[in-house]
Amino acid sequence: MTDGAHAATGPGRTPREVATHCPYCALQCGMTLREEPDRVAVLPRQFPTNRGGLCQKGWTAAELLDHPERLTTPLLRDPAGGELRPASWDAALDRIVAGLRAVQSGHGRDAVAVFGGGGLTNEKAYALGKFARVTLRTRHIDYNGRFCMSSAAAAGTRAFGIDRGLPFPLADLGRADTLLLVGANPAETMPPLVRWLTEQRERGGRLIVVDPRVTATARLADLHLQPLPGTDLAVANALLHIALTEGWIDREYVAARTTGFEAVRRTVAGWWPARAEALSGVPMADLEATARALGTAERVIILTARGAEQHAKGVDTVTAFVNLALALGLPGRPGSGYGCLTGQGNGQGGREHGQKADQLPGYRRIDDPSAREHVAEVWGVPAEDLPGPGVPAYELLDSLGTPAGPKALLVFGSNPVVSAPRAARIERRLRDLDLLVVADFLLSETAALADVVLPTAQWAEEDGTMTNLEGRVLRRRALRTPPPGVRTDLEILADLTARLQVQGRAPSYTESDNKVPFLAPGRGDADGADPRGVFAELRRASAGGTADYAGVSWERIDAHDGVFWPCPTEDGPDTPRLFADRFATPDGRARFHAVEHRPAAEEVCAEYPLHFTTGRVLAQYQSGTQTRRVAALRRAAPDAFVELHPDLAGRLGIDDGEQVRVVSRRGELRAPARLSTAIRPDTVFAPFHWGGAARANSVTNDAVDPVSGMPEFKICAVRLERVERP
Repeated sequence: MTDGAHAATGPGRTPREVATHCPYCALQCGMTLREEPDRVAVLPRQFPTNRGGLCQKGWTAAELLDHPERLTTPLLRDPAGGELRPASWDAALDRIVAGLRAVQSGHGRDAVAVFGGGGLTNEKAYALGKFARVTLRTRHIDYNGRFCMSSAAAAGTRAFGIDRGLPFPLADLGRADTLLLVGANPAETMPPLVRWLTEQRERGGRLIVVDPRVTATARLADLHLQPLPGTDLAVANALLHIALTEGWIDREYVAARTTGFEAVRRTVAGWWPARAEALSGVPMADLEATARALGTAERVIILTARGAEQHAKGVDTVTAFVNLALALGLPGRPGSGYGCLTGQGNGQGGREHGQKADQLPGYRRIDDPSAREHVAEVWGVPAEDLPGPGVPAYELLDSLGTPAGPKALLVFGSNPVVSAPRAARIERRLRDLDLLVVADFLLSETAALADVVLPTAQWAEEDGTMTNLEGRVLRRRALRTPPPGVRTDLEILADLTARLQVQGRAPSYTESDNKVPFLAPGRGDADGADPRGVFAELRRASAGGTADYAGVSWERIDAHDGVFWPCPTEDGPDTPRLFADRFATPDGRARFHAVEHRPAAEEVCAEYPLHFTTGRVLAQYQSGTQTRRVAALRRAAPDAFVELHPDLAGRLGIDDGEQVRVVSRRGELRAPARLSTAIRPDTVFAPFHWGGAARANSVTNDAVDPVSGMPEFKICAVRLERVERP
């Protein structure tokens, strides 16, 4: 029986229950699932992150378990084309193995790529990275988390030497005297977090929100700064300029705990408030009030999210706010600091253990010889056999099917047809592949293009661990087994590995072999399909790394409402709060980095005179594959829309509800107009949860940050047109 579950139902028996976590965002709210005769019920559970609260997505999460559109058998497309048709597992896996061998035989091992997801458990993320690098021997693996918080991860690593979304417990938010949210809308993206914002304000704290739209979160704020999209970096430099001028810098902290401040001081000297106002549109008085609230309060927290990060200068933008936090002496002080609001459910753990193109388990760099030696020893292969770094997600997707790019792709837990920038181009790239394999439990837009679709288990049907936005490792517990015909991702990877086995050979590869070696995920602990065994191996592989899970066991998680990494020993403490004494840099000091504002990759012009930005709505999640199929959520947010200011609508002769076309240099979307004073008159907004004609990412820019590989989702130049009625 699964740990934490009550007995199965029966006459006079207690209904089967299990304590687990919501399958959606990185808040990972605690919930209880109960198996009832005609449904799975979601019940509240007291847990430190959500304290019994859930949003509408969480309350309805179990409805997908028995959804009529759920996939319960593999699907195969005839090699000559045609529709996807049901097939046996043997036929599907044999097709995959034959396709992978043919592609690698003809084009080399890097001709096969793997694309993962930020919603996969730690065990699956770890196994997927190992499968790519040991079984397939390809360097090409990345994941959709690259589109989430990679810019904040890169900025945090170069400033602090470590990337953990929140380096302090979530409860600190409620104790902050001043809380600055930059490009964050938790009232719609993770509503239970608003309890901490409410607590903060009830204590007399001040909430300041930076966002181009008057979002649900901005309406809660004491002060809302509404900059032009893409100008957050200028705002941050201006805030630090004011703090310097007014003497609010913690010079003792800067001298004792940081390096590089002088270069930053020289850079921000030129960012006087009037200059920032002219560029961003934020009034000088609001900049000065914000700087005062930050500089004079005792406990201050600065948080960034996708609005600041999803830019071709996202790393520098986040760095500017990190500079501000360091100059004020915030990181490492109780109730203060800098943090990032992670988006996807396992966006934190998903990037720590091998899905990213440049990383090995434990947040080790794949080009670090000592890291390669450590992980290779755990995996039982020579370090020189491990492939080198791959390329970031968008570069990987954009290379698919091209003469020099991969010819086959395996996708787990992602829907890039909807979620990738310049999505129509990526859709064409996927169609050009020799082999596309998608593992999912619903037929997403990406799965609909596949040659092979594999039905996978859902969150309530498998055990594993997740790591939330605080760096707290949690237990996901299975309420029941998957339906007949459905397998877990771990079972799929283990079976594929076994079928690709080269009997009697050492795990090595040469171009002349035309074969792939065998090494099952989880080797040495259990078969590759056992999540507990895979986690035991993950602990060894991560030991000594930045994200050290060596002391994290399932039993310890169960006993303590989760365990914060790093946690190197089972009998030693975990780390809820980082940076109390030193930063994770060689000398223990945080690094300032001077950063300058630069324009968006694409500026408005006569042909494309408006700014376009994207985001989320309360009732939908990510690419919408799941939430668009839940009746209550579909009623709450049935369709996409284009939000524009009434003044702009008046100039263009557009009525509320009228079909409009948003056109960029890359493509267009069509959706009804929604008139609102929440948006700037020079900007239009659309949510990104829908595919088809309403796909927002048909329009977005594929320019990427040179450090993080993050695409510029949050700003591009467009024009707005009425769709003429028939």
